[in-house]
Amino acid sequence: MVIGDGADPPADGFEIGHLTPDRAQVRVPLTDAWSARLESAPPARSFASYKGQRHFPGRWWTATEEGHVGYESWLERDHLMLLDFDPTIIGIASQPFWLFWSTEDRRKGRSHAPDYFARKADGSGVVVDCRPAERRKPRDLAAFEAIRRAYGLVGWEYRLMGAPDSIVTANVRWLAGYRQPRHLLPEIAAALGGAFRSPRAAGVSSAAK
Repeated sequence: MVIGDGADPPADGFEIGHLTPDRAQVRVPLTDAWSARLESAPPARSFASYKGQRHFPGRWWTATEEGHVGYESWLERDHLMLLDFDPTIIGIASQPFWLFWSTEDRRKGRSHAPDYFARKADGSGVVVDCRPAERRKPRDLAAFEAIRRAYGLVGWEYRLMGAPDSIVTANVRWLAGYRQPRHLLPEIAAALGGAFRSPRAAGVSSAAK
């Protein structure tokens, strides 16, 4: 969500507002937020749910968090699944903070809540917004570009994502169901791990080797 006009703000004027795990409110300059554990932050805003809405909010179980993470649309859900399958990602939070800034003349305040914040194993961060290409207005694109530059000040990667590949998404959605702990069969998992420990041609059994 982006609120305000599309004016390009000064990067050093950004602030972040987020909740701690015990739900205390924190607001700090963006450049002081690089060490905050935003991948563990509760959602900074609630997900709307009402009769007739065009989006489909929900919660998706992730292996990364070993729990559910929220989404506000199927587009967000698909990118959440892809983040969960990324081996470099070790933490994911939905709607984790508000980004605040003023326009250059400082007469108007702006705010934006990104869809996801993900922590990578090397300690860097990834901020993700999901917006279909056909719904990107020129004024919002200007704001997204300014936001991208601002996140660069703290070493965070910024991704403005549209619809992912439909075949990849379908495969990931099917595979995701088997990551639930309730589907784990230790004896079968151990046998499969042993059988596929080294490459072999399709249809060749271990006894035939």
